[in-house]
Amino acid sequence: MGASQGSESSARSTVAVAVVAFFVVTLDAVVVNVALPSVRQDLGGGVRGLQWVVDGYTLVFAALLLSAGALSDRMGACRAIGVGTALFVVTSAGCGLAPTLSLLVVFRLLQGAAAAAMMPASLALVRQAHEDPVRRARAVAVWAMGGAVASSSGPVVGGALSLVDWRLVFLVNVPVGVVCLVLLRRAERSPRRTTPFDPAGQVTAVLAMGGLTYGAIESGAVGLLAPEVLGAFTVASVASICFVVSQARGRHPMVPPSLVAARGVPIAMLIGFAFMVGFYGVPFLYSLYFQELRGLSSLGAGLAFVPMMAVGLVLTPLSARIVERTGPRLPITGGLALMTAGLVALSTLPHDVPIGVPSVLMVLVGLGGPLVMPPTIAVLLSAVPGDLAGTASGVLNTSRQVGGALAIAVFGSLVAGPGGLEDGLRWSLLLGSAVLLVATVASLRVASSRGSERRRWVVSRASADDRPPW
Repeated sequence: MGASQGSESSARSTVAVAVVAFFVVTLDAVVVNVALPSVRQDLGGGVRGLQWVVDGYTLVFAALLLSAGALSDRMGACRAIGVGTALFVVTSAGCGLAPTLSLLVVFRLLQGAAAAAMMPASLALVRQAHEDPVRRARAVAVWAMGGAVASSSGPVVGGALSLVDWRLVFLVNVPVGVVCLVLLRRAERSPRRTTPFDPAGQVTAVLAMGGLTYGAIESGAVGLLAPEVLGAFTVASVASICFVVSQARGRHPMVPPSLVAARGVPIAMLIGFAFMVGFYGVPFLYSLYFQELRGLSSLGAGLAFVPMMAVGLVLTPLSARIVERTGPRLPITGGLALMTAGLVALSTLPHDVPIGVPSVLMVLVGLGGPLVMPPTIAVLLSAVPGDLAGTASGVLNTSRQVGGALAIAVFGSLVAGPGGLEDGLRWSLLLGSAVLLVATVASLRVASSRGSERRRWVVSRASADDRPPW
């Protein structure tokens, strides 16, 4: 009896660590947007610096995410999440205490590396805590809800903390991380596995993503034909070619060619990329719009995002039923179409429209979370063998993070251009709607069968190494 109680206590602690880790990693991806004007007022710098505050985290997170799963297997999930959380606490303190914008960006880059170590390990801990598939599925649902709550509450939390001091947006992670480390001491130790590592793929992926993002951000300040911008795009192009070659010829590629060749995988990657262009790009743009053009406080701006974020939190539990009844194609295509329409509608608004109008129209973007991504995961997992489910989920998540990072880079460059925030906002929304429209058309090729996708989606929630994407 005592051993059983001890095992149950250890399982609860393990799941608690995983949920808290996922919560803070997701929160830090969205909480910063509403604090950006306060950061600029305190530390100086232009839109370019603010872009790096957001993209520094997202870029490194995306670049290291595929290898982080292998790291978790090699070290054991407990040790990996412990190291990642400790680094996350230190870098969060560094962000909160940074005296200059440059140091803040450096710490955000390191924070993204910590988040990449924490993410796959957090779900591995959930899988470790419960052998029973039903209890494991319930634990995964709690874990997923932690991410949904974080993304939904992020703008309001960031706005409220920024009213006191923007530094609290980062410093609040410190006590939360310490609690996570304390709970981790009660968790059962994780097994280690010998997992191949792909150094060539990892290095070329970092160079490709970094060069592309750097070039996009810097082009807004110095122009597309500036030597440093052309150089960055050249590095990105060469690194991308080298990455493709390394994956085709390498012994242990991060992205096996057979995975990319599977029907449904490229479409799922495109959908994930386009989804994040809208879902990350809109909060970045409208955080600046609400505060700099309309004069709202950080809390007021955060509250303006509540309808967009809350709709995902409310409808997410219904995603499985929607897929079961309609198959994946209808919600995916419909959700992408709603997001496209939302961005187009926002682009037509005059700058002095009542605040409630863009707030309500952003709900169309928020609907993409529950309508698009869960069935996209179902499509992805139905297209690949079970032993590639974790890798496929990592590829999807990486494509999503790259979409978010590039949206911030390109949109920020347009906002920083000669037309200023108002013109840059409009062109950014139109560009984002064009990307979403391409994904909407591509989604028409998604298979419309119902039962198999539903079953694979349920299994994935219980066992696959995927991350809920909203």
